[in-house]
Amino acid sequence: MNRPASPALPDRLPGDPAPPLLAGSGLRKSFGLTRALEDASLSLYPGEVVAVMGPSGSGKSTLLHCLAGVVRPDAGTIEYGGQDLVTASDPRLSALRRSEFGFLFQFGQLVPELSCLENVALPLRLGGWSRRRAERSAAEWLDRLDVGGLARKTPGECSGGQGQRVAVARALITGPRVVFADEPTGALDSLNGERVIRMLTEAARETGAAVVVVTHEARVAAYADREVVCRDGRTLDTGARG
Repeated sequence: MNRPASPALPDRLPGDPAPPLLAGSGLRKSFGLTRALEDASLSLYPGEVVAVMGPSGSGKSTLLHCLAGVVRPDAGTIEYGGQDLVTASDPRLSALRRSEFGFLFQFGQLVPELSCLENVALPLRLGGWSRRRAERSAAEWLDRLDVGGLARKTPGECSGGQGQRVAVARALITGPRVVFADEPTGALDSLNGERVIRMLTEAARETGAAVVVVTHEARVAAYADREVVCRDGRTLDTGARG
């Protein structure tokens, strides 16, 4: 007598925790004779803000660049949404950085020849949006971050804190699933730094983006859901996901 086939089990049962959106494991990376990462790991969940802390030279920026597909690790695995980023093609990684990843750097890295409005609209223009539509969305983001009055000014006409808020708008305008922030407050005074990190984390949570923020400042890490400490190229997760 033939038995009926057993139903296929689902990959994840109701009540099981969601899988990480981005996960790097066993990452190693050397630059010449200098070992930057030595068995580093980090998992990031949808909508989560994770602070990567550690002293200068600990490997935290290299870890961020590997997770973002900017630098390929020498060993280890990186998965994003079920995709293997270590073996992904350069065009595929470029497409992810244009549409699904957002970036915020210590000095903003705005294009000095463009207005603030044009800087924020740039990722959308590169994605094929019309100028009018892209700049309309950019204006909305500038208003949202309280720098709408700077739309027609160039980055050189802005203060450091203003320019960094413009950079936050540019990082978030495409609706990225992950934002990578590398020392985003490192060039700012404490008041402006706190304002920038608060606006970044609040806006990211409103849009559902996950954030990896590299910092050595405890006041910045205080805005994160979880901290990962990087030291000598290794990582230690200091807090369980809530």
